[in-house]
Amino acid sequence: MQNIAMENNLSETAFFLEDSGSFQIRWFTPKAELDLAGHPTLATAHIIFNEFNLGGKEVIFKTKLGDTLKVILKDNLYLMDFPSRLPQPLQDIDTFHDALGKKPKKVLAHRDAIAVYDDEDDIKSIYPDMEKLKELEYPAVVVTAIGDKADFVSRNFAPKLGIPEDPVTGSAHCELIPYWSKILNKKEMLAYQLSERGGKIHCIDNNDRVSIGGEAITFLRGEINL
Repeated sequence: MQNIAMENNLSETAFFLEDSGSFQIRWFTPKAELDLAGHPTLATAHIIFNEFNLGGKEVIFKTKLGDTLKVILKDNLYLMDFPSRLPQPLQDIDTFHDALGKKPKKVLAHRDAIAVYDDEDDIKSIYPDMEKLKELEYPAVVVTAIGDKADFVSRNFAPKLGIPEDPVTGSAHCELIPYWSKILNKKEMLAYQLSERGGKIHCIDNNDRVSIGGEAITFLRGEINL
């Protein structure tokens, strides 16, 4: 699986296997296996609903960590039920200032590091030092701020995982949703990831879980020779 993900050279490659009415799922970047990934889970659910013709509007995934992830198809929106991962404050702002080239007003972390800035223009103007990001202990560094047209915006840099900048990152919103929900005092929010490709994320804070919603289309069918 790791070799296939390396050959694909995409941000993540998901692998799934049907197992007694649910599905086992694993995710790999070109360099490492992940404990959680949002958009490849959304894509996998889309394939199960649309290409395997299994019927229904809900699919259950079992992860390597033993967690259960549920994806519900509502109209054309895939709503993923994921764990909430509230990030905790860090003190070493200067290290992130050096790596990101712009000083954040605060830094937090759970699995990933979260650097918080004042506004959307700050996020757009960040050009990080990828080699310095690789030296940090976190697999990814997410920069975020209040948005102009969305409730909040973000970008995600993960060169340590072979992903200089991820186009859209569902798993990062497991940390961003509980953080911004507290800051904005809102349970339902709209987020936008400001990568070159960009992506809109529908967000709901359900206390110990979060709902992450997005759309999907099938754009490629193919075969791999092993």
